[in-house]
Amino acid sequence: MSIHILEISYLIASLTFIIGLKMLSHPDSARKGNLIAAAGMLLAIIVTLTLYQEFDSGKALNYGLIFLGLVIGTIIGTIMAKRVQMTAMPQMVSFFNGMGGACAALIAIIEFQHHQHATVTGFDGELLVMLLGLLIGSVSFSGSLIAYGKLEGKIKDKVLPFNQAVNMILLGTIVVLILIQMVSGSSPVLFYVLLGLALVYGILFVMPIGGADMPVVISLLNSFTGMAAAFGGFLYGNKAMLTGGILVGSAGTILTILMCNAMNRSLTNVLLGAFGGSAGGSAKTGPGDQTVREISISDTAVLLSYSQSVVIVPGYGLAVAQAQHVCHELEKLLSEKGVEVNYAIHPVAGRMPGHMNVLLAEADVPYERLQEMEEINDKFANTDVVIVIGANDVVNPAAKNDPSSPIYGMPILDVDQAKNVIVMKRGMAAGYAGIENELFFYPKTRMLFGDAKATLQKLTAEVKEV
Repeated sequence: MSIHILEISYLIASLTFIIGLKMLSHPDSARKGNLIAAAGMLLAIIVTLTLYQEFDSGKALNYGLIFLGLVIGTIIGTIMAKRVQMTAMPQMVSFFNGMGGACAALIAIIEFQHHQHATVTGFDGELLVMLLGLLIGSVSFSGSLIAYGKLEGKIKDKVLPFNQAVNMILLGTIVVLILIQMVSGSSPVLFYVLLGLALVYGILFVMPIGGADMPVVISLLNSFTGMAAAFGGFLYGNKAMLTGGILVGSAGTILTILMCNAMNRSLTNVLLGAFGGSAGGSAKTGPGDQTVREISISDTAVLLSYSQSVVIVPGYGLAVAQAQHVCHELEKLLSEKGVEVNYAIHPVAGRMPGHMNVLLAEADVPYERLQEMEEINDKFANTDVVIVIGANDVVNPAAKNDPSSPIYGMPILDVDQAKNVIVMKRGMAAGYAGIENELFFYPKTRMLFGDAKATLQKLTAEVKEV
């Protein structure tokens, strides 16, 4: 009877994962969807701890260690989640993702120790699943930690000589060793050599990736962790673990492909560590003079108040300044004056997939005002004013005009087509890709320098007086 209750509970948990993932597709239902999926995971944990040992007496559970791990993990996770700032959310996602990869790799290591004493005839599918779980989990772990370090600014982009060739040789060696392991049987030496090579590959393929491309890397590593978890579900025959891993892996893979298309990159280049440019990119600023034209807050308020259409382009700088609520206040004020206000969202704006969507949802910005790049680009020519707040690389015309630029070929928000462009920045520093933005020097561009939150507060006050 217990086994049937256990399997039914796993089925219910799997359904909550699917329902929760579906609800995450819209901001209005995302919070509820997250809670539903979390409840399903809690159910899976409870029934595993209470019912698993009843029908599999050969594998005793160490409840002391299990509950110690649950308590420590819950405390650490809760503290980190409550303290994290919106600007540091990508780092936390990378860190948690790396821990998931490490868990999958540890499962493979533990099960291999049991498996090497087993007698297997014919094709050893269980060994293959262990090797794939070890490989993908290890790559996700080491790669996610490097991504965390890069996002924190503690690790710089570094391209090794013949980086692509080294990565291809590493991948080839890993594949050959897996084949040898499958043919020769369980070899502890080969197994741990594979572990070392996978950890090294995770480091090498993330290390050279430019900051502007980091959202795609986070998405890819997330899919790796999902796949590694699914392999763990295969090993244990755990339906909930298998379903959850497949959902995360497939969703992450689809998101990665979509983001690669949006960036005009190939997934092959991601895997080979040749994705995007490093921070030492081109500094060309395009044709024409290099004069920076400033605008005052009062002039900006008048220009916005008497416009018919305004588009706001949020970027990482908006998150850094925690200015999303003030930005929403300005948007509502302009809307009350009859101005049509929308937000232009680039697929890789910020430091992780959907960063700007999450940021604006936190400020209760209506979802219908958020327009994706493909939807908004055709409207810029008829837009009176574009306000760029903290965005840089995703509006840089060098992606279209400068073949030597590391972001050349990347689709951008065509804000340069608008009638007026106002860029809010602290100074003239380059963006995350490390290159100058030629948009700053265009005749129709005006710079509004200062902290985004303080500037928006002053601008909102001025608009009220117009």
